[in-house]
Amino acid sequence: MLLRDLSWLVALAEHRHVTDTAAILRTSQPTLSRALARVEAELGTRVFERAPDGVHLTPNGRLVVAAARDLTARYEQLLTDLRSLLDPDTGVVRLAFLDSIATSLVPRLLRAFHEHAPRMRILLRQEPAHEIVQDLRSGAADLAITSPRPPGDFGWHPLQEERLVLVVPPSHRLRHREEVALQELADEELVTTPVGFGYRALVDTLLRDAGVSPAVSFESQDLATIEGLVAAGLGVAVVPEPFAGQSGTVGVRIAAEAARRTIGLTWRTDHDPAGPAARFRDFVMTPDLR
Repeated sequence: MLLRDLSWLVALAEHRHVTDTAAILRTSQPTLSRALARVEAELGTRVFERAPDGVHLTPNGRLVVAAARDLTARYEQLLTDLRSLLDPDTGVVRLAFLDSIATSLVPRLLRAFHEHAPRMRILLRQEPAHEIVQDLRSGAADLAITSPRPPGDFGWHPLQEERLVLVVPPSHRLRHREEVALQELADEELVTTPVGFGYRALVDTLLRDAGVSPAVSFESQDLATIEGLVAAGLGVAVVPEPFAGQSGTVGVRIAAEAARRTIGLTWRTDHDPAGPAARFRDFVMTPDLR
């Protein structure tokens, strides 16, 4: 069975019409049909059912196409890895990062790395910290910029520390304070991230250590949205200092030394990163970059 046949199988499953798929693949309809017949004969099962409106996967066909997608994706990754080894100035880095640093730290690092290695490509994944850890473990991401440091056997290089502040609506009773103790939030409504997010765990730990548990009024995955909800008078929130005031909130310093978050670069340590990822990691860890 040819790898090309498997890739054609995947394309046919996506487009569901032999004539259209053949045109997209720039081959003839008979050639595509012969390839399909060859795969079905070798596997001993029908992959597609023919119908007036095109073709549809059989139950066995869904299993076949899922495996074909995996095999063709692995082959593409093999080609990418080989190109990286043969030409160290090219290659692909799969980088995951937090939503909350999408407009600050990440663009600055990417701009600097692009000037350093302009022929390398960076595939970006913007997602919450717990999904980042899953992608690192599965291999969907080579490196990640996240917070807090993932538990377990991960490499870690701190990149930036941010002070956390309390943001309140412009008419709030605490708006003129220079500093606030977390104990003063006991009767406030809190806007925060959902349970399971790394940032939520950080905020919950701060409040628990202060002996308070404010009622949660709203939850959002996005820190900018949280700041906007506070500006609308829907509660108060603990956010990184750069978010304070973006929608008219007032930022008040928190009287707790632990009210900080550290953002860092992380990677798996059970194997060496591929050449491009290792190059990006080493570049980011350069002392004079920051």
